[in-house]
Amino acid sequence: MRHASSLTRLAVLVALLAAPAGTAAQTGPRPVTPASPGDFLFGRPRAEVGVRVGWTFNRGGSDWYDFVTDQLTLDQGDFNAFALASEVGVWLPGRFTAVGGVEFTHTGPGSEYRRLVDNNRQPINQATRLNVFHATGGIKFALVDRGRAIGRLAWIPARVAPYLAAGAGATFYELRQTGDFVDFVDRSVFPAIFESTGWAPTYYVGGGADIRVLRRMLVGVDFRYRRATADLNNTWVDFDPLDLSAAQVTVGTSWQF
Repeated sequence: MRHASSLTRLAVLVALLAAPAGTAAQTGPRPVTPASPGDFLFGRPRAEVGVRVGWTFNRGGSDWYDFVTDQLTLDQGDFNAFALASEVGVWLPGRFTAVGGVEFTHTGPGSEYRRLVDNNRQPINQATRLNVFHATGGIKFALVDRGRAIGRLAWIPARVAPYLAAGAGATFYELRQTGDFVDFVDRSVFPAIFESTGWAPTYYVGGGADIRVLRRMLVGVDFRYRRATADLNNTWVDFDPLDLSAAQVTVGTSWQF
């Protein structure tokens, strides 16, 4: 019994001596977990560059579209087009970014006359190509702060940065129709190439959001509506200016530096 009592007193003494050490271990300085690569940057970004792809929904608000969709087996949706764009931005004070970009769209539907055939009762076929190139400059305005400075060097970027945008510039278009056509005077069928090219002023408004996925890499979605009209050459007589206006949605990636 004396031996068991001695063992009990020894265990209590060891526990009392160990308790302060354990408490000190818990209340002492904790190890610091290194920040992930996307947590902060060494300074506020100065510029960004990005690429986007998407789809353009052509407005088709001029009489040329009315003519070809009435006479040929073309629909308004045939002039919706794949879009490829690139943009460079320079960060300005506050929430503003000055941007400049280029964009290209292409569509090339085939067609035939809706109500006419040739002497062999075969379709009278055509191919239409519309290429449009935009060069614009504008301003993006962030709806929330794009980040915050911590001390003199560290800058913590926002994960999501929604924005509004507006700009203006120039649009170049190339319209080309090749194939067989009908002379409505004598109803004869003849092969021909009709072409028109030109420049026109343009402007756009829009918005979107950028989502940070890496330290300097973002993915984003961009919506914009563009207005532009350009004169047709003498190939198409007595037609109004060609409507090149469109709504567009694109997705892409950008890098900040």
